[in-house]
Amino acid sequence: MGALHAGHLSLIEAMRRVHDHVLVTIFVNPTQFDDASDLDNYPRSIESDLAACEAAGASAAFLPPVESIYPPGERIWQPPLPDVATGPGLEDAFRPGHFAGVCQVVARFFDLTGPTHAIFGEKDWQQMRVLESMAAAHSERWGDLELLRGGTVREPDGLAMSSRNARLSPDQRERATGLSRALAVAGGGEDAMHVVLDKHGLETEYAVVRDALTLEPVEPGSDLPSRALIAARLGGIRLIDNAAC
Repeated sequence: MGALHAGHLSLIEAMRRVHDHVLVTIFVNPTQFDDASDLDNYPRSIESDLAACEAAGASAAFLPPVESIYPPGERIWQPPLPDVATGPGLEDAFRPGHFAGVCQVVARFFDLTGPTHAIFGEKDWQQMRVLESMAAAHSERWGDLELLRGGTVREPDGLAMSSRNARLSPDQRERATGLSRALAVAGGGEDAMHVVLDKHGLETEYAVVRDALTLEPVEPGSDLPSRALIAARLGGIRLIDNAAC
């Protein structure tokens, strides 16, 4: 959605290792914001974004106006939401309507551009799983489209890179490291994560350990891969992070 940082650029670089031609889409999607102020405050820096895309090896950028993605009077297909978008009680609970908007706009971009590959970052783990599930459910629409994963890129102190980080005050910036520090103790259980988050003065929405694929609670004795996921607020700024555990 723009305001590109090293995490975004790492996705371009990773895709260049797979394909000679990389198209970057930049679009602040209004349908995935449940909070109008969050949409209004979302950072936009098109000129620097385009320069960064070129430096990272992108072949082209697609920056459509809202009217091109959602033409007035035209009904745009809304993909059915997979279970991972509605059942876990994570982003789906705290950002109602968010995944409906994400799936709609990504499906629209897939329809318009016809990609063979698409890459999404692991920092938005639930969103990534939602899109993987959506693509798998509609293989007849997008053919052999392959979704790839890009690892989370972090600052030297462990904070996951995010466009929202630029809005943090120096004090909030230090407190925000509580997310990655909480993930580091996730092996000790959810209570251990909450202790770290509270110590850093974070307003926690969730801090959980879940099945890495379904994001449902982990069954006792399960040896399936699990994921620790956190969402927390500092003032009006919402941050998310996750890690394998």
